Amino acid sequence: MSLEALNNLSYGMYVITTKQNQKNIGCFINTAIQITSKNPIIAVSLNKENYTNQILKETRKCAISILTEKASQNLISKFGFFSSKEINKFEDINFQYVDEMPVVLEDVCTYIIGEVIRVIDVETHDIFLIRVLRAENVLDDVPMTYRYYHEKLKGKAPKKAPTYQEEKIGDKGNKYQCSICGYIYDDDKEKIKFADLPDDWTCPMCGVGKDKFVKL
Repeated sequence: MSLEALNNLSYGMYVITTKQNQKNIGCFINTAIQITSKNPIIAVSLNKENYTNQILKETRKCAISILTEKASQNLISKFGFFSSKEINKFEDINFQYVDEMPVVLEDVCTYIIGEVIRVIDVETHDIFLIRVLRAENVLDDVPMTYRYYHEKLKGKAPKKAPTYQEEKIGDKGNKYQCSICGYIYDDDKEKIKFADLPDDWTCPMCGVGKDKFVKL
């Protein structure tokens, strides 16, 4: 079976957020689809190992922000490659509370507020069926697709994403991989060798330092 064939399925780029007590929590998702029209219901997929999954099962309420093609690398990095257990993802991010939910508004064309009505176990992930309670447009900009994220921004799928595929690495040349986001620095394709990069160089995908890279 060719897993690469599944790349032709279409996806968007979203931030799903919730709130537990006084703590704001959220992460990126690329699987969110409307499955009913009357009293609309949306289905989203979350990895069982994801902290947001755990909290959403408790809170049963969330916000979903639809990103535009102008979404910053800082926004993508924070919500895509780090855990809400470890950092405050909302620091220096444009957001506001709507119906008590922390809604990301930075480079977002639309946001949705909803409540979880059912959780379906699908092995490594859970499918959350979410009843839409509110939906508002923010910007009249082009929504970001997963293809745009990969091809234009050279973005990588987080390991917990439902579409994650392990990247095939060639045998030739020196390559270094970021242990956080999976970005690969290939000495043969870059103007500067990895060993010669300055000490303050950071990963162009998630922003961590050279010490988080491992040689392949």
